[in-house]
Amino acid sequence: MTRPFRVGIVGANRGGGYGRALAALSDQAAVTAICDVNRDVLAGWQTAQPELRRFGRFEDLLDSGVCDAVMLATPMELHAQQAILALSAGHHVLSEVIAACTIDDCWALVEAVESSGKIYMLAENYCYTRPAMMVRNLAEQGVFGDVSYGEGAYIHDCRPLMFDARLELTWRGRLGRTEPGNGYPTHSLGPVAQWLGCAGPGASDRLTAVVTLTTPSDARSRYARELLGPERPESARGFFRLGDSASTLLRTANGKVAYLRVDSASPRPHNMTHYVLQGADAAFVAARHPAEDPLIWIRGRSPGSTIGDEAWESLWRYAEEYEHPRWRERGEIARRSGHGGGDFFVVEDFVRAVSEGSAPPIDVYDAVTWSSVFPLSVESVRTGGMPKPIPDFRNRQR
Repeated sequence: MTRPFRVGIVGANRGGGYGRALAALSDQAAVTAICDVNRDVLAGWQTAQPELRRFGRFEDLLDSGVCDAVMLATPMELHAQQAILALSAGHHVLSEVIAACTIDDCWALVEAVESSGKIYMLAENYCYTRPAMMVRNLAEQGVFGDVSYGEGAYIHDCRPLMFDARLELTWRGRLGRTEPGNGYPTHSLGPVAQWLGCAGPGASDRLTAVVTLTTPSDARSRYARELLGPERPESARGFFRLGDSASTLLRTANGKVAYLRVDSASPRPHNMTHYVLQGADAAFVAARHPAEDPLIWIRGRSPGSTIGDEAWESLWRYAEEYEHPRWRERGEIARRSGHGGGDFFVVEDFVRAVSEGSAPPIDVYDAVTWSSVFPLSVESVRTGGMPKPIPDFRNRQR
């Protein structure tokens, strides 16, 4: 493109992080419109940026002709259909996670992207945190040797986010009402899939099967009783069904294994970026809380020369040698955008893909593969933990 392309932010409350990221890329892209069903949110944007067009209906934004691309930061059950509408209307799409909530919507999204010829990218910002990108750099440079196992956990007590100011269910509250399963898998899976070589068009492996078990669903209803009293329907046992904690095992075509844990209801301190990577020559363990460093052990370089004598080191000890080049060059800018710098790099990659007409790093095939864990995990739980095959979306094999 010869001019900055025009962006509409849909879901303007969460979209503030995207606005900050786009401000650092103003020579390539500019926000021209915002869309939100909440008039108070729109009013806040009007005060801050009165030049922006404001819309209360998504369809009106698409028909207005004021943007070339949309960034979807709406409730997750809307993502697939809104992305399909936008692609059909000739807009590029950056979508928040997850991309789709059903297998049918996954396939429909793939077809919409392929038929539109437009750029679609999943905004999985956890792939872009500083440690995630540094571990990926280490893995791609062969420091881990052959990788065999990855682990990801999103442990985030979201109970205070289940109700809005009017004490009505938000999308997180509605998610808690779905059948037991892994309802929010991509933050856990995205970085791990990349480290294991299961992402992108040149991937050396692919995810093939899902097994999931869940704990009983109790914490959400207990919270509702404390907040709303025992008479509200949300306080009754059985109103929320998702399960407090979900454990998912994933198998790859080459025999690698990934373990995911998602828990957005149990009361405990947050641990939203827990990861593990095991290779033949190195191992990585993420920090459990802000006071800890992420840890790494590298055969032949870390302390300890005999089995049982090995010692972990801070990942940052190797930053001078293995810091991801993008974090080295743009880290200070990224930190100002949110989500540990992830929001900036997501937006930067999307802007580059649209501007250059190039493939995005997290394309629709990765988006629907990672997102399919949700509906497939529900099926696995429903059948007592039986494995469920993951479609090969990239090669159109259902």
